[in-house]
Amino acid sequence: MDRVFDLAIIGGGINGCGIARDAAGRGNSVFLCEMNDLASGTSSWSTKLVHGGLRYLEYYEFRLVREALIEREILWQIAPHIIRPLRFVLPHHSGLRPAWLLRLGLFLYDHIGGRHLLPPTRSVDLVHDEVGKPLIANRYTRGFEYSDCFVDDARLVVLTARDAADRGAEIHTRSRAVEIRQVDGIWQVTVENTTSGERTTIQARALVNAGGPWVEQVLSAGSGVNARAKVRLVQGSHIVVRKLYEHDRAYMFQNADGRIIFVIPYQDDFTLIGTTDRDYDGDPAKVKASPEEIQYLCASASEYLKKPVLPADVVWTYSGVRPLYDDGASEAKAATRDYVFELDTPGGAPLLSIYGGKITTYRRLAEEALERLAPYLRSAKAKEGWTGKSPLPGGDMDVSAVAALTAELTRKYPFLSHAHANRLAHAYGTRATKLLGSAKSFADLGQSFGATLTESEVRYLMSNEWACTADDVVWRRSKLGLRLSPDEIAALDEWIKAHRAPGERPLREAGGRT
Repeated sequence: MDRVFDLAIIGGGINGCGIARDAAGRGNSVFLCEMNDLASGTSSWSTKLVHGGLRYLEYYEFRLVREALIEREILWQIAPHIIRPLRFVLPHHSGLRPAWLLRLGLFLYDHIGGRHLLPPTRSVDLVHDEVGKPLIANRYTRGFEYSDCFVDDARLVVLTARDAADRGAEIHTRSRAVEIRQVDGIWQVTVENTTSGERTTIQARALVNAGGPWVEQVLSAGSGVNARAKVRLVQGSHIVVRKLYEHDRAYMFQNADGRIIFVIPYQDDFTLIGTTDRDYDGDPAKVKASPEEIQYLCASASEYLKKPVLPADVVWTYSGVRPLYDDGASEAKAATRDYVFELDTPGGAPLLSIYGGKITTYRRLAEEALERLAPYLRSAKAKEGWTGKSPLPGGDMDVSAVAALTAELTRKYPFLSHAHANRLAHAYGTRATKLLGSAKSFADLGQSFGATLTESEVRYLMSNEWACTADDVVWRRSKLGLRLSPDEIAALDEWIKAHRAPGERPLREAGGRT
């Protein structure tokens, strides 16, 4: 209780971690608490895209699209290991949006956002080009191919938190803010460790509510603030099936209901299909892909693909709740994806609540949040804009260097298969050697849990990336859950429990510098 942080942040999703990183890099003392694992809410359930949002042009969201387009290349350059360019094929459908409208939208997409590194749009002959082969023959004859980027969303959050911690921020996972109140112009946040039940109280001059779907519950924990803005919870579900085609392009399919879905090559051997958009009413922690949504995604993809996608083909589903700002739009698909801030100063100390936002614009959101809080923070103006130039952990390399890094790892550690080295290069970038260390054989990496996951990697994730359970490891720090059996995942969970010191608090594991 003696220490007063400059900034306390509630919520360990992409927005909370982005603000923590930026604030710590500007010299502020930062405390962040997250009630579960980092990225365990909305931030790990996205469509895995860093994109401008082509369809938002239809809703005249030009500022949002332009900002997102600019951010694409900035994020790719600071995290080239977890972000990569992806080409999207948009088949033209005579009954839906006319070709001239698609061309106009793609022209704007290419030119309003400062595209420098990504290749431009091109027209595609779907009869002769390989990207037309998976499609229903003779139904789609022409289309367009444009650029966006793919991102490992949960790793983006974790690496952002890691960088914040390396700069002095305290990151506390499994730590729920149970009470927030103001005493003499200082926020007091009571935090309960969800593993041990132990409670501690911290003090801060400014408070950020980045609770995502729980933003309104955070305000009701004694803040003295009555929210003026409202959150609109929109459910987005995805399905994963075995690889549907051989080439490396993704598809954007238009549906007759005006919505679009993406079909994306995923984790080498799979295809990701999503997303749905429907209002959600219930506990965001219990959201699941419904049979109706799974059927909708299968049917939407089957409208275009030669080989129909059936619910029986689905190997994994995931669903998340997007906490959008309620702008009164009649349909979930039309609700704004832009972010909205609400700044309150009950008793003099600032409380900034965040509504909406998307992964692509998280860095700009963080900058703008700190601009709003500048009058209350000591170092808010120092090093402004630095987050777009400084690489995330492991990202200190050229955007084209991941293949070279994979080759370097197989040279230095000849016992690694190409697939194993490639996975490590994409997950950890230049930090992959930290978990491989001086190993001379696969056995030197310790116990093998299956699917190239070893004890050495799990220990690294526990000590550097706040991993506390098997789910943290196989669904958020990686997607190895797609390759491991339930028994293997259960064995990993037991191993992690056995190798955590008795009574060890997760928030102590990775809070400081490495």
